[in-house]
Amino acid sequence: MAALKTAHLDSMVKGWFIGDFEPSLCRTEDVEVAVKRYNRGDREARHFHKIATEYTVIISGRVRMNGVEYGEGDIVVMEPGEATDFECLEDGTVNAVVKKPGAKNDKYEA
Repeated sequence: MAALKTAHLDSMVKGWFIGDFEPSLCRTEDVEVAVKRYNRGDREARHFHKIATEYTVIISGRVRMNGVEYGEGDIVVMEPGEATDFECLEDGTVNAVVKKPGAKNDKYEA
């Protein structure tokens, strides 16, 4: 029986494991997928996308985006042109993020 293809999330750039970048388990321009880990106080600057829609699922922990707190099970959808900032409120917070389509250089500071 052949071994399954494997990798480790820590070997991926900022948790992104599917998309048009290296390393990637599936190199594609169609979509980008990440599992991101944060600690309390981690932040991302306010930004938006011109092309991609970004879906963020809070797997565990709590975050604040645009002044609103989100927790486990919440899904936040950021459509093209909509801006958000990001602040992690708890150590060990984990998010799954999907961007569709995968669009290189589609992150703009707001």
